[in-house]
Amino acid sequence: MIQIVAAVIAAVLVAGCSVSSGSYPAEGYAPIPGSITYGGQPRTKLAKSPAGSTFPHTFTDQTGREVEEIYMIQPDRSLLIVQRHYRPFLAWSRR
Repeated sequence: MIQIVAAVIAAVLVAGCSVSSGSYPAEGYAPIPGSITYGGQPRTKLAKSPAGSTFPHTFTDQTGREVEEIYMIQPDRSLLIVQRHYRPFLAWSRR
């Protein structure tokens, strides 16, 4: 009985992992100043990274907000922005 429950839990966890890979928007986000792809794709290609893999890039935008973007490597080795998060300002001086 315990083995069946463990197998069901493992199956649910594996199924959850495979579903999350398809949650990115197909068209991606438009680049903004500070994005790796702002002004076009980078000249260097990420030859060792597999297509479909993702990586983060953090920068400060023109208004001073910290931005984190997640990029996905496409089959043609171009980059697609699949997520963008703006981190809130932290007011350390307030009390």
